[in-house]
Amino acid sequence: MTTLTTEPLASLLDRLFEEAETASSPAIAAIPRDERERLMRSKTEYLDLYGRMKDLWLPVSRETGALLYMLARSRGATSIVEFGTSFGISTLHLAAALRDNGGGRLITSEFEPSKVARARQNLAEGGLIDLVEIREGDALETLRTGLPATIDLLLLDGAKSLYRDILDLVEDRLRPGALIVADNVDYCPDYLAHIRSAASGYISVPFADDIELSMRAA
Repeated sequence: MTTLTTEPLASLLDRLFEEAETASSPAIAAIPRDERERLMRSKTEYLDLYGRMKDLWLPVSRETGALLYMLARSRGATSIVEFGTSFGISTLHLAAALRDNGGGRLITSEFEPSKVARARQNLAEGGLIDLVEIREGDALETLRTGLPATIDLLLLDGAKSLYRDILDLVEDRLRPGALIVADNVDYCPDYLAHIRSAASGYISVPFADDIELSMRAA
């Protein structure tokens, strides 16, 4: 038995995934597809875009959530950084791994205040709020200081165009063997070019349809 598969977290996750499946965002639906694709790649308009997406769930899939838990458990992670909290589904999976690893700290950043409030509510209901620090605001500022000396796992699942910028903020704190999970990574070609470069110090492979899984080799 694990924290992930027992109460109160198991039924909470079932309910959140069901809610996410039926949710919609009229504001995003109104943006033409080509314009939405352009905004996803923009390094200057991400605050406007994600402000419009404040009602959009943007959750990881059940399979990705389970993967995050397994990676954090198998790594024995006690220090995790997450870019892009949204409503906290991925955060719950990572915090569950910390609990089952004996404790630790998860720092996560979210731009939208309403999502921060809901994520805190979900983490409290799941009995994991004591392991998580949610930093509200632009992650380029909130993750610039106050990070742990070493990081075991980094999840990139916020504004896709900023993945390389966020990695630059935390890179010198990633311990050898640290894992990086980046979702929807095709929207950030400069991140992909860096993480896949033979000179970067990473081993990196595409995983599933839209995830890049990387390990800090040295």
